[in-house]
Amino acid sequence: MHSRSLFAVAAAAAALTLAAAVPASADGAPVLTTGGVGGTPVAAGDVLTAPLAAGTSAAFSSSPDGTSGVSCASSTFTATVTDNPAAPGTATESVTAHTFGNCTSNVTGVTGVDSVTVDNLPYAATVVSDGTLTVRPASGSVVQTTVRLRTLLGGVTCVYQGPSLTGKADNADNGIGFTGQQFTKSSGSSLCFANGYFTARYALVTDASAPVYVN
Repeated sequence: MHSRSLFAVAAAAAALTLAAAVPASADGAPVLTTGGVGGTPVAAGDVLTAPLAAGTSAAFSSSPDGTSGVSCASSTFTATVTDNPAAPGTATESVTAHTFGNCTSNVTGVTGVDSVTVDNLPYAATVVSDGTLTVRPASGSVVQTTVRLRTLLGGVTCVYQGPSLTGKADNADNGIGFTGQQFTKSSGSSLCFANGYFTARYALVTDASAPVYVN
């Protein structure tokens, strides 16, 4: 399958920039609210979840603008809020799960995708009032995703690592977007991409089914 192969994320971790409007400001309200901008505070300990935005997929490609790689039709991230101070400010979360499913590949020589797994969880996430989301691993660790493929030559395992993920929150659809987040192959055969680029949009982000807003 030439020298191109496939990436993986993290995720996580959820995992998660599209062209998005900067969240409206509601100074004095917490950074994260439900019910609208300046609405009900999201409490520390609350669990936030988000699937892929309707009609979209999570893409792992061999180049920032490439179409060759792996596409996953389902993906969900889960994060627990650890601090939610007044805006303008920075909320913190712990990303505890970031999953991928129904994955396929259009890479020549790849006959199927067995799994895409986000490793080294939990990750620490920060959400700034301007909508910037950053996901980082624990001290001394890395953001890592393992992709297991079926190929014409047998099973292949590709491991990708990076220092962090950066995304953007958008109150227009209560979503989070990631675009072209780069990871580097840390292990795997020559069938694995040297670099992997992750793009996905998650929406709605909810707290007990209530959409979450960034202030």
